[in-house]
Amino acid sequence: MFEIDSSRLDLAQEFKRKPFGRHSADLQRILNRMRSEPFEGHYVLLRDGRFGPWKLAQLGRRPQDPMTLTGHIFDDRHQAEWAVFKLRWQRLTGQELPLD
Repeated sequence: MFEIDSSRLDLAQEFKRKPFGRHSADLQRILNRMRSEPFEGHYVLLRDGRFGPWKLAQLGRRPQDPMTLTGHIFDDRHQAEWAVFKLRWQRLTGQELPLD
């Protein structure tokens, strides 16, 4: 399985600048790894309605298990995506991402 190099902060900065659209090959590998985690504990964003805030949640063990809301709420999708990226980075590398 692909391991994320926690020293590649340039790739985290690339995501922060442009969380949507095309990414470099190296960043895309990281995103593919982050998005292919097992269900249990996987971070996701939920939204009630078209204009509601983004809510951070974690998946259960199986697809039919309920999601658990973390209590984090975001009005801005970019901030929400960045928060999820940082949580997934920490989960997969064991290190906090030292960027805000």
